[in-house]
Amino acid sequence: MKSDETQKIIAGYKNVLPISVRDEVERSLPSTISKSNATQIMDETVAAYNAARINAGESVGLVSAESIGEPGTQMTLNTFHFAGVAEMNITTGLPRIIEIFDAQKTLKTPIMEVFMNKPHNTNMDTIKKFAASIKETLFDEFVVEFSLNIFEQTLKVTLHKDLLEEHDLTEKDLIKAIKTKAKGFSVESSEGSILFTQKGKAGEIKELYNLKEKIRVVKVKGLKGIKQVLPVKRDEEYIVLTSGTNLKDILDLPEVDVARTTSNDIHEVYKVLGVEAVRQAIINEVYKVIEAQGLNIDVRHIMLVADLMTTNGNVKGITRYGVVSEKASVLARASFETPIKHLINAALEGEIDNLTSVVENVMINQPVPLGTGLPGLVTKMK
Repeated sequence: MKSDETQKIIAGYKNVLPISVRDEVERSLPSTISKSNATQIMDETVAAYNAARINAGESVGLVSAESIGEPGTQMTLNTFHFAGVAEMNITTGLPRIIEIFDAQKTLKTPIMEVFMNKPHNTNMDTIKKFAASIKETLFDEFVVEFSLNIFEQTLKVTLHKDLLEEHDLTEKDLIKAIKTKAKGFSVESSEGSILFTQKGKAGEIKELYNLKEKIRVVKVKGLKGIKQVLPVKRDEEYIVLTSGTNLKDILDLPEVDVARTTSNDIHEVYKVLGVEAVRQAIINEVYKVIEAQGLNIDVRHIMLVADLMTTNGNVKGITRYGVVSEKASVLARASFETPIKHLINAALEGEIDNLTSVVENVMINQPVPLGTGLPGLVTKMK
């Protein structure tokens, strides 16, 4: 606990430093620090903070675009592969950056990192059991063969006994799972198989065929969307990597550490955790890719892009349908990809362009409102 004197000194800089910087200084200062030393440290922090601030009129957007674009040309296009699991690839490099910045709805390789609470995260067997319980298991996986009897108009499903035992399931559990899909059929189970017969008068054989296709894809256990699971050791604990994401249901499980579990699908993060979380997720995901490629981009450039994508409370990609479509300036919108559409719509609505930004001033050959183009000089005549 800091002394009241130190806290008072730090509080005195309320209007000069942001709260995060003040908190960090407060955490770092030793509790026995003298008053004069604390004041000196705070003064130097203010000086460092002011030196780090961007000057008024600096073209931050342009600098950010170049800072991300230039190393982007040196990125590789590879995907990273988990050895031994066919479905577990991770999109990295440029394709992943494009995926994030375009805010694509469907990802090539959706992945979650599921962290566990203590004591679940220290024992490999517990983790394996948990991983098996969340993997989406379909009815089809338990089937050895489907046999259609055209003469008696029945469908017989032979089951894999060892697999059923491994998953702690019986024929009755399977019937319960597929009951809603098998309306209009009577279902009987015997040792190791299930028999479907049409109720009432015999209909078309096509009905049985449709039934077979329907029940194949019924989820028997696990969480929807989680196609593969991989328990791995990270530092001192075990975590579960999943191919496919279902953040909402995972966070409901009592053994999961809600604070650290992440998904790489930014739309899902937005739906489950909201706009502040998705802003942070965009920053983390982009930074991860850049670091993996061994490149060096200041995080503030990425933060600017993340802010731009989430500024109106939704997630908008940097595309003609996302961020660009919401620009206030007609000419700025027209300069990006589909000019005629924007110009015609603007003409129909009688929009006015106040020429407040960069692109539109370049188009009509005026000084841009950046740097020395910002201040207007007034000369006094003698």
